Amino acid sequence: MTEAELREAAARGEATPVSIAGWLRIGLRAAGLIGLLLVFVPLHYLYRALSYGSPFPMLFLRYAARVCGAKVVVHGTHLKRDVFFVANHVSWMDILALAGASGTAFVAKAELAEAPVVGWLASLNRTVFVKREHRMGVAEQINALKEALVDNWSVTVFPEGTTTDGQSLLPFKTSMLSVLEPPPPGVLVQPVIVDYGAVAEWIGWIGQEGGVNNAKRVLSRKGSFKVALHYLEPFSPEDFKGRKAISQESRRRIEEGLIEILGRPLRPFAHTVAPVRYEPKAEIAD
Repeated sequence: MTEAELREAAARGEATPVSIAGWLRIGLRAAGLIGLLLVFVPLHYLYRALSYGSPFPMLFLRYAARVCGAKVVVHGTHLKRDVFFVANHVSWMDILALAGASGTAFVAKAELAEAPVVGWLASLNRTVFVKREHRMGVAEQINALKEALVDNWSVTVFPEGTTTDGQSLLPFKTSMLSVLEPPPPGVLVQPVIVDYGAVAEWIGWIGQEGGVNNAKRVLSRKGSFKVALHYLEPFSPEDFKGRKAISQESRRRIEEGLIEILGRPLRPFAHTVAPVRYEPKAEIAD
């Protein structure tokens, strides 16, 4: 099967075959990640016993991205503190790349907190967990955001609500921006474009593919790949009243930048995404 056929099969939920060399790469990368955990987690807990602002989650994620094959290239200048990054979402690798570059924490669905290992790792990086049902009060969400900003100086949200193929941009789910309604004083919003270039569709976690299969595909891949992070011009959320206006402005800037990077219009996403009520348009027969 060609790479495109393997990718399409994975999106249908089919397991991707891995060669012996691929399994060896997975084993070596897994060993590298475990080694990083053994070094940085104890250092993180020792640091946190004395102070806020531990640098070790950022360093762990930065080196974890390299171990997984990513070469992160930063375009533009990211704000150092009191910033809310809004980014498009292609892969779980986005988290390694963005946090490794800036030390950012993330806003995530509350369900992630219950996930084994992943939830624990997310909590180390001061993830702000938001419940879909909005049972968590606004004051509590804002307080969690303020704590994350004190500890990490920045917070990132992926308002598409899922990962795509790097060639599309879904509607933004404004509930993921509820922590900015009202925004904490002095906090700015900075849109970010995550671009995997030619390998975006292979890296992308889409359709019915399971997380384990996607991790196998990414970690078994030969060689490295580039992840370009484009930090766009920041703006004050005070100038765009309400989360819908903030969402629209962030998406407009990301869409314009992504079109410029790709050199062509974005294409419709080929998969249904329930959280944002997105359904692919049916093709019109000739």
